Amino acid sequence: MQCRTTESIVTFRRVFSIGTTLSNQPAGSYRAVNEEELLEGLSFTAYRAVSTTLQLPAIGIPSMTKQYLSVSGEDLRAALDLDLQEAQDSALEVKQA
Repeated sequence: MQCRTTESIVTFRRVFSIGTTLSNQPAGSYRAVNEEELLEGLSFTAYRAVSTTLQLPAIGIPSMTKQYLSVSGEDLRAALDLDLQEAQDSALEVKQA
């Protein structure tokens, strides 16, 4: 089975939690690593998500160690959506004031 790995940077504007595994992490940019495997037998190229890992601490935070936590891709997307919604709500409150 062929696999591919992609890295991306995710940014949280506020303190965030992801599922029950990761709580109260500071705002910042984090490296996310996605592992996917090729779905064979199709007439087109497609991949299936296998795992998502988030590197702690945030990029730019000095630390002697790095920690890699496995998180659900769905939980990560939900946390990013919530962070965006809270930032938009906050901006709207400031604009109305």
